[in-house]
Amino acid sequence: MSLVSIAQGARIIRGGGVIAYPTEGCYGLGCNPMDIDAVKRILSIKRRDYRKGLILISDHVKRLEYYFRCFPEVTKNEILTSWPGPVTWLLPARKNVPKIIRGEHQSIALRVSDHPSVRMLCQQSNMAIVSTSANRSSQQPHRLQKTVLNEFKDDIDGVVEGRIGQRRTPSIIRNGLDGSMIRL
Repeated sequence: MSLVSIAQGARIIRGGGVIAYPTEGCYGLGCNPMDIDAVKRILSIKRRDYRKGLILISDHVKRLEYYFRCFPEVTKNEILTSWPGPVTWLLPARKNVPKIIRGEHQSIALRVSDHPSVRMLCQQSNMAIVSTSANRSSQQPHRLQKTVLNEFKDDIDGVVEGRIGQRRTPSIIRNGLDGSMIRL
């Protein structure tokens, strides 16, 4: 495993691989959300229970429409004005969304990122991607490229070069049905 460009990271994702990449506040682990083997690999790397579900991120809401049924009318404007940005919304999942992505939930966690590397990665891979913090479960997310390389050297297929954003906390998670806060 080595440092890769955004274009190389996008090729790895399209080819069924797993990468680490810079996000708004830490490094994330990502893959094609419809590649079940790649998703299972991320869950194994993190030692994360699939029942919790995973977040999908994108550069544009259009790439996310494949995964959710509709915007609830009560929160539609609030959702759209919060994107791109560090707000993840739980929206009603379409039937095509694999259980391994949504976990035990009928909703799916979605975010349109404002981080330039994430946006370019989604554009060049031509898809929304899995986004989960680059860490083992119950450990702190990695904020430094060198610690990602050390921790995951044999587990992932590449680390996208770039800098994380200025956020010090994970994205906010809100319920799309009523706007309530799930995680601040």
